[in-house]
Amino acid sequence: MTASATKMTATLTGAPDKMPTDPSSSMPPTPGSLDHRTLLALIEASSAIHEELQPAEVCLCVARHAARVLDAEAASVLLYDEPRNELVFHTVVGPPGADVIRAMRFSADLGIAGQVVRTGRPVRVDDVRQNRNFYAEIDDLTKLTTRALLAVPLLHRGEKLGVVEVINRREGKTFDQADLEILQVLANIVAVAAQNAMKFEQLERRSRALADSVPQANFIGAAPAFMSALELCRKVAPASSTVLLTGDTGTGKEMAAQAIHNMSPRAGETFVAVNCAALPESLIESELFGHEKGAFTGATRQSIGRFELADGGTMLLDEIGELELAMQSKLLRVLESQEFTRVGGKETIRCDVRIIAATNRDLKAHVDAGSFREDLYYRLSVFPIHLPRLRERREDLPLLVEHLLSQIAPRLGGDLPTVTDEALQCMARYTWPGNVRELRNVVERAALLADGPIGPEHLPSEIARADENGGATSGAETTSVLAETERELILEALEETNWNQSAAARRLGISRDILRYRIKRYSLTRAGG
Repeated sequence: MTASATKMTATLTGAPDKMPTDPSSSMPPTPGSLDHRTLLALIEASSAIHEELQPAEVCLCVARHAARVLDAEAASVLLYDEPRNELVFHTVVGPPGADVIRAMRFSADLGIAGQVVRTGRPVRVDDVRQNRNFYAEIDDLTKLTTRALLAVPLLHRGEKLGVVEVINRREGKTFDQADLEILQVLANIVAVAAQNAMKFEQLERRSRALADSVPQANFIGAAPAFMSALELCRKVAPASSTVLLTGDTGTGKEMAAQAIHNMSPRAGETFVAVNCAALPESLIESELFGHEKGAFTGATRQSIGRFELADGGTMLLDEIGELELAMQSKLLRVLESQEFTRVGGKETIRCDVRIIAATNRDLKAHVDAGSFREDLYYRLSVFPIHLPRLRERREDLPLLVEHLLSQIAPRLGGDLPTVTDEALQCMARYTWPGNVRELRNVVERAALLADGPIGPEHLPSEIARADENGGATSGAETTSVLAETERELILEALEETNWNQSAAARRLGISRDILRYRIKRYSLTRAGG
């Protein structure tokens, strides 16, 4: 046997010479209990399991090897959903009706698997019909007749992860104590591998989230008020200063926060957004700072908070004006010290998080009214940026509408619709209390209703009749101004990119197809071309 195999033998068989006869024993096998062939199979299984990086593949790998090593008709991995006290058939191999029960849930108070979860001890059952815990409904679903089974817990550092089961040894043979011990070894291997795989999956999700947060052409428009806000975002991004974003609902505060993060040295780290208004007062402290196991009813395990998740990165505290005074005080201490403790914990945790706060409220008025702490207000408003309302940047409407249509049309499965000048005229006169968010909803509704170009008849009545509310300019003048502004923006982008249509479309934040349509609509030609 090779040195590595000898080392693996020591790892797998380091146990007392005497084994208890109790079939529920969870102790590892004795040095003499594994024959050479079985040991090599376990080594092979261990190697294969640890090569897998996805939790689903780890579970599938252990089920297959358990069935093969123990010569069983079927094997399964059930994961334990502790908050619901349910077992879930995560992986099933062998029985003809495997697909029927895969992902099936049942109470952890039921079945032999439930017994294993409750006691944390392995079980060997030679005749399931004599066992009062046997859950016969599974057999009815899989069309497999269970005669005997082995079930061992998946445990990692005292945490119950689930159960591994093997059913019916082939050729009518029965499982013995050594088989139970072998399955226990496999379960110990897979518990560690599963935890590692879950950590890898978390890192992978984080990596994908970071990739998705790469700056995109999200900001559409060239209105002076809008460009001024965007320039402030660019200026403050390289610093770690706290930023306070103000503006009405739907003006793009979260998008601005994401842009600041993406343009900052922290762009490679996590961006975490927390909507303070969406979290109950009783939960927000736990959400922000995490909690220890047993800190309150329902805290069955330790949980890290948003500050720990955002360590090294950026956190957006949206709707900051909704925080209660008690929570404001705790938040202020964290902002000043960059330290906190989890709920129910004693350990002081340090974090390096850049804070961006956002609100649609007048925080200064709330300070004067006594509902918002003055010291927190000044701590947050180191660098305030106000995002303009849509009615303050009406000249951006044509580009915004085209951009939204380019996003919506593929999802609706239709061609990219055009918008008539009359519809744009109505939109330009409307006050847009919901700003860009409202515009998106209106554009999507209109795209669904229109079989051809989007006209006033496809808009909500309050927008279609917006001219009745008056306006500084007539409909024809508004349309003319909007069209001329759009024409100039497109021509400027084309000239700056040497008429590279792909580059010009990216600069404008629209698709190449939209740009081609606009070039044709405005009869734009290259000078000297």
